[in-house]
Amino acid sequence: MPIRKIDILNFITDFRKTPNEIKSLSELKAHLKLTDDSALLSMLEEMKQLRTLREVEKNGERAFQVTAK
Repeated sequence: MPIRKIDILNFITDFRKTPNEIKSLSELKAHLKLTDDSALLSMLEEMKQLRTLREVEKNGERAFQVTAK
């Protein structure tokens, strides 16, 4: 099954319960069961450019937070 942006966004946050949740890159890869993360990285970059996501740090690792619905 191909990765969809909505799957990434839904995993990172639930706007009703945890609107400011931050998920690390390794948490995203584990949730999506990825072995090759090139498609994920390109989607994350695209969403950062669209200001949907912002990159932060969590426990010394790259992490992402949803900034817009």
